[in-house]
Amino acid sequence: MKKVIVLACLSMLPLTYAAAEGYQANAQSTKQAGMGHVGVAMKLGAESMHFNPAGLAFMENNIHLSAGVSGVFSKGKFTSGDYMQKSDNTPTTPLYLYAGFKIYDFLAAGVSVTTPYGSIMDWGKDWKGSHLVQDISLKAFNIQPTVSWKIMDRLSIGAGLMMEFGNIKLSRALIGPGAINNMANTLLPQLQPILQQHPEWMGMVNTMIQDIEKYKDASAASVNLKGNAGIRLGFNVGAMFDVNDKITVGVSYRSKVKARVKEGDISLSYANESDLKEKLLPEVNALLNKIKSEYPNVSLPISGIAVPPLDEGTFSAELPLPDNWNVGITYKPTDRWILSGEVQFVGWGAYDQLAIEFSPSSLSQYDLVADKKYENSRIYRVGAQFAATSRFDVRLGAYYDESPVKDNYLNPETPSMDKLGITAGLSFRPIDCLSVDFAFSYVTGFGRDGSYTDKDLLTGTTRTFGGHYNVYALMPAIGVSYAF
Repeated sequence: MKKVIVLACLSMLPLTYAAAEGYQANAQSTKQAGMGHVGVAMKLGAESMHFNPAGLAFMENNIHLSAGVSGVFSKGKFTSGDYMQKSDNTPTTPLYLYAGFKIYDFLAAGVSVTTPYGSIMDWGKDWKGSHLVQDISLKAFNIQPTVSWKIMDRLSIGAGLMMEFGNIKLSRALIGPGAINNMANTLLPQLQPILQQHPEWMGMVNTMIQDIEKYKDASAASVNLKGNAGIRLGFNVGAMFDVNDKITVGVSYRSKVKARVKEGDISLSYANESDLKEKLLPEVNALLNKIKSEYPNVSLPISGIAVPPLDEGTFSAELPLPDNWNVGITYKPTDRWILSGEVQFVGWGAYDQLAIEFSPSSLSQYDLVADKKYENSRIYRVGAQFAATSRFDVRLGAYYDESPVKDNYLNPETPSMDKLGITAGLSFRPIDCLSVDFAFSYVTGFGRDGSYTDKDLLTGTTRTFGGHYNVYALMPAIGVSYAF
């Protein structure tokens, strides 16, 4: 019984931020955010370290510094029949810092700090899907030293060492709203013949039913998980080639990184701890024990209810952050226009399952392997920049982001769906070496139906939670860059 509870509460653990279109933040450059986040075939100075390290070698200045921050305001909605639930997410603020240095005419180096993943989803403690997720928040950071070499006037290559780390928080119901009621509705009809033979037990049953009713619309018990993912290493490489003075092509590859929480913290919370642990659960178990004692040959769907002592230990988990291939082309029809497009191939097929291990060894009986079955996906991006004046640039862009999640693995913790992003931005240079940048992105999901199947934490029976999901996000951004 205890293991059933753990499986129900942890089938989606931290680090599920790996759902690319759900948690991959397009916030590594304010300028490029205004152009649909293109950049693999563009010469962006220090900011090339993220998009294509090869572009760093084309720096025009000796030093290029850039910094910025975005605000992510996201909302989700779930509907099933007449039921509707909206998320109550607090804003997140992914940031970036770049410092690029030209060592020789053909050689440049630099270091960057970015937040490639970061988001939040809060559905509330007592909604109908709380057994899958109540709230989740994520912050992930990448520090990348980079070197770039211009092999010849038109061709360059570059490479960076990715050092990724972050933290995650997740809460979900062990015993969600109505879960005990569903158990009672399943169990009591089977007990009617026995209860008719023991009318003296009816007082206990009636008291138990009254106590169960308190949790019809409230999560009786929840688990809260928090962990830090230590530094893991990967690499970012790329090449860039000027076909002629108007056309540039680029390709880059960011490797897969296995994120790992070694010793995550676990805590439990209750709607009313004393009532649940000292009254209701003892009442249910006392009745079941009487029946087992009097009728040992009777088969019941459950033998007892207990919340496992997970808060007495820690957890560890590991999963891949997928690799990314980026291929793009940039065209400059005139000195004032820049047009760029690219395709990003995201290797989500690497995320086949999630393995969770508990410590100490006394908790190892609750270890879990949960199937994910993600599929590889693509992101298509286009963007344009127009130099309106010598000091003022405007930008427009769009991108289409495919979901890697199958319909029958759709979980409200990551309400994944195909998304369309529409972007705009501008830059103003009060002096030649200083640029102040602004961008705004609107991301909307193509609402989808989907479901997720797990086991009921009390009866152990298979259950499916599904409905219609939709999400959207607003992302204003501001940045500043200085070159000299």
